[in-house]
Amino acid sequence: MNEKKNANPAVVGLAGFSLTTLVLQFHNVGWCELGPVMVLGLIFGGLAQMIAGFQEQKMGNNFGYCAFVAYGSFWIGLAIIFMLNHFNIYKSSTTDLGWYLFAWMIYTLVMWTASWRIHTMMAVTFFTLFVGFFLLVLGHFGSANWNIVAGYELMFCAACAMYMMIAIITNDLAGKVVLPLGKPWIVA
Repeated sequence: MNEKKNANPAVVGLAGFSLTTLVLQFHNVGWCELGPVMVLGLIFGGLAQMIAGFQEQKMGNNFGYCAFVAYGSFWIGLAIIFMLNHFNIYKSSTTDLGWYLFAWMIYTLVMWTASWRIHTMMAVTFFTLFVGFFLLVLGHFGSANWNIVAGYELMFCAACAMYMMIAIITNDLAGKVVLPLGKPWIVA
């Protein structure tokens, strides 16, 4: 009897997270405007990542469920803030956005500590995301130059998430570990 294999929804969630994070950093360092960020934030980083999260829930993966639904909501929320500012519906100041990012920095710290039990690449990705949020908070409460530093640092974070996506797909297709993700930092 053939048992149907479920696809791993993390590949879509990680792709949505990594690409949207990457393009936002292109904006933060001055390479592109907000239009592409808003589209990705609503659709791929937002909606697709949330769908991946709900699929993770069906698979019984609380970490993936929590991460993808939450960060999908982050992207949709950020895109809405940008749209509200653009259309002068409700203006969020730089400081307002700083508090939004601060809250997500705290959430990311919690997720980083949980990621220690998954594997090294997950822990590295969440650590670089935490550092990126920290730098963005500095940029929104202090010198905007920190946003540029955050942009380059978060490009590395996006690359880490993309590596995880590629590793999951490649390892699944090969039927063995071709691209390692590392061991959990905490086992128990």
